[in-house]
Parts: sequence; C-alpha cells; structure tokens
Amino acid sequence: MPLAPPLTLCASCQAQYGGGLGPPRPLSGFQVARSTAVMAASPQTVGSGALEICDLERILEALKLLLSPGGSGSSSLQITKHDVLLATLKSNLSALEDKFLKDPQWKKLQLLKDEIAKKEEWPQNSVDVTWSFTSQTLLLLLCLKETMIHLAADFNPGKPNPRTPEAAPALSPDTLSISQQKTVQSVLQFVVTLGVCPYLMPGVGVPLRCRTEFGTVVQDVVCLDAAPNASQRLYTSCQVLLNVAQRASLGSLIFCRHFGDIAAGLCQLGFCPTKRKPLKPEEEVLTEEERALSREALRDILDQVYQPLAVRELLILQGGPSQSCMDVKRQVRCQSPAWLRRLCGQLLSERLMRPNGVQAVVRGILEGAGAGAAGGSDAEAVAADWKKCDLIAKILASCPQQSLSPEDYYKDICPQVLDLFHFQDELTARQFQRVATTTFITMSRERPQLAAKYLLQPVLAPLHRCLNIADIPESDMVPGTILVTEKELSRCIEDVYKVYVVGNEPLTVLVDSLLPVLGALFSLYCFTKHSVSHIRSLCQEILLWILGKLERKKAIASLKGFAGLDKSVPSLHSLCQFRAATQGGIMITIKEAICDEDEDEALYQKVSSELCQVEYIGDLLSHCQECGLAGDFFIFCLKELTHVAVENEAELKTEPFSSKSLLELEQHHVLLVEGQEQKLLVLQLMAVLCERMSEQIFTNVTQVVDFVAATLHRACASLAHQTESTVESQTLSMSMGLVAVMLGGAVQLKSGDFAVLKQLLPLLEKVSNIYPDPVIQELAVDLRITISTHGAFSTEAVSVAAQSTLNKKHPEGKTERQQQTNHEGYTDMSHSHLEQQKSNQTGLKSDAPFTSQDVSEPGTTTNQKSGSITTEQLQEVLLSAYDPQIPTRAAALRTLSCWIEQRETRALEVQEKLLKIFLENLEHEDTFVYLSAIQGVALLSDAYPEKILLGLLAQYDSGNNKHTPETRMKVGEVLMRIVRTLGDMVSKYREPLIHTFLRGVRDPDSAHRASSLSNLGELCQRLDFLLGSVVHEVTACLIAVAKTDHEVQVRRAAIHVIVLLLRGLSQKATEMRSLVPGAEVVASDSLASNWEHQDSLHRIHLPPDHWVQLRASVSPTGW
Repeated sequence: MPLAPPLTLCASCQAQYGGGLGPPRPLSGFQVARSTAVMAASPQTVGSGALEICDLERILEALKLLLSPGGSGSSSLQITKHDVLLATLKSNLSALEDKFLKDPQWKKLQLLKDEIAKKEEWPQNSVDVTWSFTSQTLLLLLCLKETMIHLAADFNPGKPNPRTPEAAPALSPDTLSISQQKTVQSVLQFVVTLGVCPYLMPGVGVPLRCRTEFGTVVQDVVCLDAAPNASQRLYTSCQVLLNVAQRASLGSLIFCRHFGDIAAGLCQLGFCPTKRKPLKPEEEVLTEEERALSREALRDILDQVYQPLAVRELLILQGGPSQSCMDVKRQVRCQSPAWLRRLCGQLLSERLMRPNGVQAVVRGILEGAGAGAAGGSDAEAVAADWKKCDLIAKILASCPQQSLSPEDYYKDICPQVLDLFHFQDELTARQFQRVATTTFITMSRERPQLAAKYLLQPVLAPLHRCLNIADIPESDMVPGTILVTEKELSRCIEDVYKVYVVGNEPLTVLVDSLLPVLGALFSLYCFTKHSVSHIRSLCQEILLWILGKLERKKAIASLKGFAGLDKSVPSLHSLCQFRAATQGGIMITIKEAICDEDEDEALYQKVSSELCQVEYIGDLLSHCQECGLAGDFFIFCLKELTHVAVENEAELKTEPFSSKSLLELEQHHVLLVEGQEQKLLVLQLMAVLCERMSEQIFTNVTQVVDFVAATLHRACASLAHQTESTVESQTLSMSMGLVAVMLGGAVQLKSGDFAVLKQLLPLLEKVSNIYPDPVIQELAVDLRITISTHGAFSTEAVSVAAQSTLNKKHPEGKTERQQQTNHEGYTDMSHSHLEQQKSNQTGLKSDAPFTSQDVSEPGTTTNQKSGSITTEQLQEVLLSAYDPQIPTRAAALRTLSCWIEQRETRALEVQEKLLKIFLENLEHEDTFVYLSAIQGVALLSDAYPEKILLGLLAQYDSGNNKHTPETRMKVGEVLMRIVRTLGDMVSKYREPLIHTFLRGVRDPDSAHRASSLSNLGELCQRLDFLLGSVVHEVTACLIAVAKTDHEVQVRRAAIHVIVLLLRGLSQKATEMRSLVPGAEVVASDSLASNWEHQDSLHRIHLPPDHWVQLRASVSPTGW
C-alpha cells in the first residue's frame, strides 16, 4: 500500500514549533558513542600520558584573561562597534601571549597547549582575528578537559571514617565550583557565537541577527574570505566541542545551552547537498569522510541527550515559512531549506518511534511552549491551550513514511498514547491527559478501525471480560477468582471518562464501542450506589453522556436493557459479580456456588437488585429531563402499559392445556412467568418515574401529544377488552385537559405544532364514538374541531373553559363556577391551569417545557406564601372538596394539605372542619381521593396531635357497625403515618397506641386483626422496642395468636411481629444486661425460651401453612 507523505505542520503552527514529523531515513548502522569519539578526537590526544599536566586554576585564569573586557572594568562585554570588538580580541590574545612568555608560572600551561596544538590537524592561525581568538579558546578547553581527566585518574579518596558517617565524602579534584562553571559557560558562549553560528547557512538554525544586538556585530566582523574556509571552521568548532563534551561535567554545560547550534552545524556539515562550483566560501564542501563523521555524530548526540530537548531543537531547526518581524531590532528569518525540513522530519520520526517516543514528543512541544520538565509554573496555562494539544494530536495520528504500514504504526504508538492517561504528578497529568484525550479522538476520527482495535479495545477490555467469559479457561473459573482487579477497573472507568466525557466528541466509533458494555457499566453504577466509591460519579457522568449522545431509539433501548425489559442487551454475566476490594475500590470476581439453603436469600437478593436498578434508572432520568429523554421513556412505559392490557386479553384466549404436551406446557409456563415479570417491571418503572420526575418532564408539544395519544390508545384498548376502570377514566380526563389547555392559549402553537396535534384526530374520534361518558365524548368532539381548524374555530365548550380560567382572577365569578354542571366543572378544572401558565409563562413558545404541575390543583396556585390565601380562596377549595368530579376533589384535598403543611393561618383556624372533610373523604372508594385524605389527616395530626390522635384511635377501635372495615384500615394507615411523623415524640402516646392495637388483635374481622398486628410491629420498631410494662402482655398476645388463630394471614402477621421482637429485644438485652436488668431483658429471655419450647406450634390442629411451620421451627438464634 502507498506510504503517507511526510508530516508537516500547518502554517500557523510552524512559526511557533517548526514543522511536523517527516519521513525518516534508516540508520546507517554506526555504533552509538563511536561517531563522537572518532570525529571529536584522535587516539593520540585522548588520555595521552605524555602530556604535561598543569594546574586547573591556571587554565581557568587563562580563559578569564581571554574574556576580559579590555581594561574597561566591566564584567561583561557590551560592545556595539566593530573596531572596538576587534581591538578587544587582539588585545586579549596579546595579553595571553605575554603571560606565556613572561610569567614562569604559566610554563606548564604553555607546554600543554603547544603539545595539544601539534596533535590537532586544523589550522589555528588566521588573518581573521575572530578565528584566531576561537582557536586559542578551543585549545584551552582541550587543556581543561585533559587536566580534568588526569586529576580524576590520580584521585584516590580515603576510606570513609565510620565514626563520622554523616560527613560528606571528599570531592574529586576535577570538580568545578559554581564560579568556575560560570567562566566555562561564558567561554562556551563565545566559542559558539564566534566559531559556529557565523558559518551556518541562511535558514539553518536561528541567525545571530535574530538573537541579540551583539550577534549582529559578530556577524559583521567575521571575515569569511580568509583561510581557513567557513566549512572547515564550522567542522573544527563542532569537532572540538564534541571532544570536550566527552567529559560528563563539561558535556552537560555544552549541551544544556548550545545543543541546538551544534546540531544545526552537524546537519549542515553532514546533510547539506554539495555543489560542483561553490559560489560562496561558506558553501565549500568537506570530504566524504568528514561528512560521514558529521552524520554519525549528529545521530549519536540525538540518542544521548534528553529526548524532549532533542525534539524541541529539531522542531526549531525545521522552522516554518518566512514571516515578517515587527521588531526593528530583529531581521526577518529565512525559511529553512527543503533538505533541512526533510531531515528534521526524518529525525523527529525516529524520536517518535523510539521507546517512550510519544512522551518525548509531547514533553518537547509542551516544555518548549513554556512548561517546565515537572509541570512548571505555566503548566496549567499550557494545559488549557487546546491548539498545542491539537498540534500534538495531528502529529501522533499521522503515520510517518518509514513505518511499514499504518497498522504497524498504530500498534506501536497506541499503547504509549494510553500511558499518557496514567501519570501521577498532578500538573504533568493534566497536560498529558488533555493531549491523550485529543490524540485519542483525532485517531478515532481519522482511522476509526485502527483506533477501535488498538485504543478502544484495550481501554474497554476489563468490561468486556465480564461479559464474555467463554474465552476464559475453565481453570480460571473457580469461584472467587478475580477476573478484573481493582486497579484495572478503576483505570478503565477513569480512562473512559477522560475520553468520552472530557473529550465530548460523539464519534460513531466511540459510541458504537461503548454500547456493548453499557449493561456492565450500569451494573457497576448500581453497585457503587450501595456504598461509598470514588468511581460512582464517573459512572454516572459516562452513562448520562452516552444516553444524551445516542439516537433516541437506541437510548430508550439501552434503558430497556438496564431495566431488564430487553434481554438482548448485553449485561453482566450471571457468573460474575462486583465485590469491594481491599484498597477501597471495586473488583470483578466469579460468584460462589449457591447451595440449597441459600436459594431463598439469592432470590431475595435478585428481586431487591431488580427493584434497586429501577430506582437508579429513575435517578439517571432525573438528570435527563432537559434533553427530553425522560419524557420519551415515560411515554414508552405508557405504551407498554397498553401492551400489557392487550396481552392479558390474549392470554385468556389461549387454547386449552389438554391439547399441549408436557414440554409445551412447561414452555408456556416459562413464558407466562417471564411475561408477568415484564409487567411488574413496567409497573415499577411507572411508579418510580411518577415519583422522581418533576413537572418539567415534557419539554415540547410533541411529547405532550405523544403522552395524550398513549393515554387515548390505552383507553380505547381498555374499552375494547371491557376492562375500563375509574383510574383510566381519570387519566383520560386529565390528558384531554392538557390538550384543551394548549389549545386555549397556554402555549403559542405554530403550524408545525398543529400538524403534530392532528395525530390525535383518529383517536379522539374513536373516543367520541365508543366511550360511555357523555362529558368525555363531547370534549373529544370539541377538541377534534379545534385541532382541525388550527384553533380558528373553537366550540363553545372549549371557549367557555378558557374564558372561565381567565376569570379566575376575579373573585365575583367563583360562586357561579362552583355551581356549574359536571361538564362545566371539568372544563373549569382543565382551564384553571391556563391561568397558571398565563401568569407564569406569558409568551411561551411551542418548544418551551410543558409542565404537569398545571393540572395538579383546581382554582389555586401551589406556590402561594404563608398567609397569602384569602377567605374566598379557602371557601372555594372547601367547596371543591365535595365536588363530584374526582380530579377536582383530590386536587382540593391536596391543596388543603399543602396549606396545613405551610401553616396557613386561615386554614388552621378551621381545623375541625378540615378534619371532618378529611375523615369523610377517607370513606371514598377512589384511591386518589382517600390517599389525599390520609395525607391531610396525618399533616393535621402533626400540627395538633393531642386533639386528633385520640379521636383517630377511638375510630380505629370502633366496631364494624360504625365504620366499614376499609375505613378502619385507612385510619390505621393514618395512625402509622402519624407515628412516623412524630419520631421520638411517639413515646408520649405509647400506651394508648399499644392498647388500641392489642384490642384490634381480638377483632372479629381477620383483615383488621392482621392490620393491627402489622401496625403493632412497626410501632415497636419506632419505639426502639422500649415497650415498658406492657411488654409481657404483648409477647403473650403474640404467642397466643400464632398458636390459636384460624386465619393464615393473621398467624403469619403474628410470626412476623415475633421475629421483629426477638431481634430487637435480643439486641436491647445485650446492651442492658450489664446494667440494671429491666423488663425488656426479662421479656427477651422469656419470649426466646417460650418460643424454643413451642414444639407443638408447628403441629397444631389448624389448616397447614408451610410458611408458619418453617418460621416456627427455626430457633430465634438463627435470625
């Protein structure tokens, strides 16, 4: 396959970083460290024992003499005139020569310098003063190197004194002090400025003119026409500097500041194309051997230096297009030659393909942009610069030409990209993770197949491992085996979060790769909800991100899989389980085998897990209301309810069992069980969504129409199967009221909205034809007319409803509205929400959120402040509490409850009337009404417990001749709500509550006896089992009921309360046994002893009940 072209940078980035990574050339096979030694020094000079060694201080004094400012007294040369600079160089050379001739102490240095000069083949004298100065400086640096070598060789440190181990070891005599290092650095700066930079071709390296004003002076005073030629001078300077750099202490001083200039010189010497007739002295070529040595030396130093430094300098050498410079002191920099750009691209590609090459490239660019090696002060600013991250991502995502194929390149690079996510240093990690995220997304965009194979699969491997365990050897399937370790799972979730949520690029390959593991991810999220975990928020953010980015059908399908409605969605394998790890994380292990004794517990865990999953789906959807996903899933569940009704009818029409075989019967039974599970899940989902979702669940007109359509379709299906109920009638009335509110002007409808509303026309026509309620029939006809005419023609019923809603602002119209017919009362209720939307959403657009709060309460707003209601409003709501329309009555009761909770003064003044209203509505058969009444009585009792609680106890204790059993059960629910509300204050009313429930245990009605026992058990828990003097009476009553009652449900309730008492009293007895033994301690021992000696309890002559026998045969210690 064809190879990719050389990588280049965009024009805007080349000026800052240079070019990209071009195609590299293959290595020539030279040995590392050989080239530098061969080029830098001859064998006679390295470590020669014949050389006369002088004092190290003398060499440094000579170097200082060369750097003296000509007697000006300044410590630095601030020279701007050509003649002054030349005069200073000549003066310093003369001063050094005088020292050698006149001062006998400099004799050894002169002999050493002359000996080294004889062995060097490069010309040392020239007409050009700058080269003569450079030659003498280079010779002194060689003298310094040789002296340091001999000093280190002769150094023999003594053994450390064991009595003073804390004493610092003796320093080697070749160690340079800080001041000496500064002197050497100044000398090196002069050598590079005078011996390297002036001889670089235009475009190679950074010109002297673009650096400092002194550089401009140096460039002008250098005489290129004098011997030796420019190429020979450059070669000599680089040769000697590399020779000196072989000494580690001197090499660090050379490469830390002058690596770029030396590398530029070696690039020019080794790779610049030769010409037959050189036009200029600086273009004269070297011998082929010298060029080869230069090439090897370049590759040698690139391999040895800090790789980010090499990357940065190569990027600078690669340069960019010529750009104008606004600073008049700086000249325009020439564009790098084509051969140099290709060479730097090749070398950069080689840096990238080395081990840890990705880190080197990233550090080279980021550190060159202002971040230090360990993050630096500008690290956070650099991390925020997405342009640099995009630049690096483009470099890493492009395959260089020297790679055999893109797949081979991705195979080598992708593991290094993933390693960028896992740095521990905070500042460095912030930079590298942002680069890794951008690179990950860029690679996924440009080569999705390779990214899926080498990036996404390794990242998601821990989650895939717990989905497909077929590939795992059987030897590893031992229960308790760890499939995914804590570190692997935490790293997987963190990497997925960084790529998907932080990157926030919904690419197809990213979304498709995450879909198969969503089930396992949701299971992990559910597990984290049971305890404290640092990855819980990460799992939640990932799930919310993918649900928001998926197509709506796929998102709903994923939610179905989460809830267990769609078994085809991949989920956590049945043999795998999440477990808490030792370091506070989570790991995935093989489940332990379930024995027969644990089957009940396993079933309980399974059921509770499914219920919790439904709850957690509600938690997720509570964050997805603005995007509309929660509303769409709610509508889906409504449609599933319709399917449930249809399936129930179909089940009744199945063929008789006599025509089926045993296998078919078993399969039919399995299908029925699965179907029942699906129905229960749908109902549970609906309950959770109704509880968790706010009034903002519907975000546009389309969702409201879909909701109404689902309700109408369900009503029609119920009528077709003759299963119409009061609840469905109320839901149908409320949904049609929503349509009336929209058509009445609460939402500014557009032509497109009416096109959506026309989907309701067939359903409204069907409802108007088959529904038995004439009020709903008439409203369906009116709505069809209004929708068909786009609101141009509105029937009288719809218009009156809208007008009556607007008249709610005027108190004089309230009495008349309370005396309307059922149909007018319904339309009055429906359009009363129009007033709320008019007042809260004036000018609402069609795509604005449509709230369900608008249909919650008739005639009043729910956001009134305490003390803001008027007498007229109170009277209106009190009248509505007797309205024959169920929605109106229920809403009125809830409004009264809200006022009681808010301590409205006018409402509390008529507490006796409110209590009467609530108690009368307790006898209503509709659940909306009596549940609202239960809530109202509980809230009123919370405000006045002394006045109301005793009356409720008397009503609960009355016989069936006064109140129906259903009403007494509802009063019992009110009592338990009061108990929960009172909290610790319930101990004040302990005696009357216990005696009332004990009397209820002797009631003739079995349902009331079971209810009394259940209430007694919860009361004991709320009292923390501190029953006082009646504890013996309670225990004796429970044992008697468990032994003698003829009703199974009553005996089961008694056994349940006994279990609760055994658990609670045993714990109390343990706590109090060390203190004064009280009644609870004695009762606990008595009850346990009595229980253990009831051998005949599970053999009594009553109708057999295996559950009671099982619970009675178990020792209390087993609980």
